[in-house]
Parts: sequence; structure tokens; C-alpha cells
Amino acid sequence: MKIFLILGVLNGFLAVALGAFGAHGLEGKVSEKGLSQWEKAVDYQMFHTMALFVTALLMSKIQTGLMTGAGWFFVAGIILFSGSLYAYAPTGIKTFAMITPLGGLSFLIGWILLGYAIIKHV
Repeated sequence: MKIFLILGVLNGFLAVALGAFGAHGLEGKVSEKGLSQWEKAVDYQMFHTMALFVTALLMSKIQTGLMTGAGWFFVAGIILFSGSLYAYAPTGIKTFAMITPLGGLSFLIGWILLGYAIIKHV
């Protein structure tokens, strides 16, 4: 539980910092499409930061490996999805863009595990 709370705090901080950097540091330096991709990375990082907090808080009520799995899939999704977009937006290197769907899949698995744990144990 504690690790997901700490990761939630760190990711919340990073999402705000990277959002500010994108809005102020990248303006005029990358294309509009690049800025849009950067913003999407920030949005998904923040959404899934909240998912980490929910997962951590529910772990005190629902004690199953499903919750731990959900948390780690959310972490993997943030790294793969948002991380690849953070790398792709300013560089345009297509290899980074090809990683993004793996992050999306990780998010989906995390949500399925979280939902299943709630249905099964609440």
C-alpha cells in the first residue's frame, strides 16, 4: 500500500512539473501536434496517478494480489504510455510512438484487475 501512495505522490509531482514544462518550456520549440502529445502524456499520467491512490487506499480493505497487480500495471502504463509520449513529442522518433500502445494496454489491464478485485471482494 505504502509504495503505491509514494509512487502516486511522485507521479503527481512529475505530472504537474512536466505539464508546466510543456506549457512554458516547449512552446514555440515543438509543433502543435507535439504539444498535444505532451499534454496527452500529462493527462494520462495524472489520471493514473489518481488510480494509484485509489488502488493504495483500497488495499487496506481488499487484500488480494489483484490490487497489487493493478497498481503495478498502472505504474507500467505511466512509464510506457506517458514516458514514450514525453520522448516522442519533442523528438519525433517513431520508435517511441510504437511503445505507447503497450502503455495503453497496461492501463487497461490495471483497470480490469482493479474492477475485478472490487467486484469479487466488495
